[in-house]
Amino acid sequence: MPSNRVVKVRSTGDSVDAQEMRDGIASIQQELEVSPDFPAAVDEAAAAAAAAPRLPDLDRTDIELVTIDPESARDLDQAMHIERSGDGYVVHYAIADVAAFVTPGDPIDVEAHRRGETLYGASSKIPLHPPVLSEGAASLLPDEVRPALLWTIQVDETGEGTDVTVERALVRSRAKLSYEQVQADVDAGTASPLVQLLQEVGELRLAREAARGGVSLPLPEQELVETGDGHWELEFRRLTPVESWNAQISLLTGMAAASLMVYARVGILRTLPPADPRDVQRLHRTARALGIDWPAEQLYPDFVRTLDPSKPTHAAMVVACTRLLRGAGYVTFNGELPEQAQHSALASEYAHVTAPLRRLADRYAGEICVALCAGDEVPDWVLAALAELPDTMTRSGRRANQYENAVVNLCEAELLHDRVGESFTAVVVDLEEKDRRRGDVTIQDPAIEASVTGDDELPLGEEVTVELVHADPGTRTVEFRLA
Repeated sequence: MPSNRVVKVRSTGDSVDAQEMRDGIASIQQELEVSPDFPAAVDEAAAAAAAAPRLPDLDRTDIELVTIDPESARDLDQAMHIERSGDGYVVHYAIADVAAFVTPGDPIDVEAHRRGETLYGASSKIPLHPPVLSEGAASLLPDEVRPALLWTIQVDETGEGTDVTVERALVRSRAKLSYEQVQADVDAGTASPLVQLLQEVGELRLAREAARGGVSLPLPEQELVETGDGHWELEFRRLTPVESWNAQISLLTGMAAASLMVYARVGILRTLPPADPRDVQRLHRTARALGIDWPAEQLYPDFVRTLDPSKPTHAAMVVACTRLLRGAGYVTFNGELPEQAQHSALASEYAHVTAPLRRLADRYAGEICVALCAGDEVPDWVLAALAELPDTMTRSGRRANQYENAVVNLCEAELLHDRVGESFTAVVVDLEEKDRRRGDVTIQDPAIEASVTGDDELPLGEEVTVELVHADPGTRTVEFRLA
């Protein structure tokens, strides 16, 4: 569930004991039957693979790549370099080569298919691959020579990708940068030439997204933050501009990968069906109810770009807009293109290829693109797995959402369990369709998103006072009532 109007708030007086969180997270892992630990056979195979990867002949360690990730990240999938080329640009994007370490059918591969993707919740990451690979030998750590899938994408002066190749190569990242560090440099006017080019290309790509009818909702994230004194707090944060520019490079690569696979009629795409016109009409009614101007001739993506989630009514509108982004999935094909191949939020075909350390499907899509660019046949082991991949990724995506939500719900309940009866200032951001006396609120401090009930229809988009009537860490539930 999206968060409210808060850009970044850390609870000033409320925190959760780290041991309470660890105990609760252990219960969640047991319920969902997930574990950060790997079977001994998988750990042994990973250690052997880390010591003897299959290395490519091509050496591109001359490219001055860097990674930009959260400060604490160790599973570094992507390293980037951008340079000018005439009126346009050349983007080099190195992606960790998992297939250099994992053999089809080996214990690591079998376990990866069982897991599907990395699960995140507080400090309790459940990795897709053993850390000796995902945070060690396969990760694009600084000053380490690594095997990678090296994407080279030509971008014109408008930000449009015009040509793409991907090949196996040895690469070496020069630095591990953090979003906060890079954003501070941008804000201070001291950004490196590479970051300045990232900003140029990122902003051009955002303009291209708008021009083709794509949409990105301005959704702040609810995060668990370790305070350093053995406690956890919740905060809301919005993506920094640097994160948005960086995401555009990943999207550029995913679209380039999709174009290769669609042209060759073999691959795996990330899809999102078009919005139901009735849902769009319902959103128009919501905008009118909130007093937000939405001219009839203005398309939905253009309307979304006018929303400012720092305003309570706009925050509620952003939450309502998420209904049009439901139904994302994967589709595979070999010979005939799928009937629905587009990702409607991007207004383009799109493929996941940039996070193979953390998402199983990316390894397969990357292998297909490498083969196509080399003029080789797609490996049999890739083709044999295509039919089952969408179901595997659907199951893992559902499990990832359950895990992340359960951990956040646990922290919210732990924060509030001794404050039942207190009143809080909140914003009503969503209503249940079947009973508009029930809905969701966000609270600024502590940074909480929870259910709320009232005697009458809740005032969507308005600031209200709510009373905490229930907070149970055992069931991980929190509920408020309109005061």
